[in-house]
Amino acid sequence: MNKRVLLVEDDPNLGFVIQDTLENNDFDVILCADGEEGLNRFEHQHFDICLLDIMLPKQDGINLAKHIREINSEVPIIFLTAKSMIEDKVDAFQSGGDDYLTKPFNIEELLLRINAVLKRQNKVGKVPDEMVVGDYKFNYANLELLCSTETKVLTKKEADLLKILCLHKNEVLEREKVLKAVWGEDDYFLGRSMDVFISRLRKYLRHDKNIEIQNIHGVGFKFVVKTNSI
Repeated sequence: MNKRVLLVEDDPNLGFVIQDTLENNDFDVILCADGEEGLNRFEHQHFDICLLDIMLPKQDGINLAKHIREINSEVPIIFLTAKSMIEDKVDAFQSGGDDYLTKPFNIEELLLRINAVLKRQNKVGKVPDEMVVGDYKFNYANLELLCSTETKVLTKKEADLLKILCLHKNEVLEREKVLKAVWGEDDYFLGRSMDVFISRLRKYLRHDKNIEIQNIHGVGFKFVVKTNSI
């Protein structure tokens, strides 16, 4: 069965080129010209991957991605945009994006990225429904981090990052390995985004003094859990 793609792009020429290319490579593509139409389609149809422009009429791609994540935490999202500042990329990944391609781009590169994201998703190993991390309980499926005082609902990227840290607790993890596992590639801008996510996880886990995400200079990170092994 062909993979179904939601393509939200307000440039009709670029939208046609992407749609035509993908359909010639055995994808089924629904093309929408604005964010509201894209969200309406996503609410009523199944899609295997979403390709979103950021600067869209009616609802921009960042807000559209957030709404998609509220409905489905797993579907891959790739942003296609002319916005290239690091702040734009951080916003895109924090909203739930899995990849980010700056216009103008090579259509063959887009195909490679789509296939890489889909392949990576298919290779995600089985994660326990709930993992104990010190005084916390981490439910990856529900994107929840629970302790005695609060329940924190994570973004998909936060959950993916915490998952790989949990699965390699008390081990040194190379930055490149984490970037490729969670973001799909090792890139300077993605690395800056990852540092933001690491800081956020430290804040979420601050109530348990036996938990620490250490920076290993020149190498990566070490998720230290001194008690209550996972």
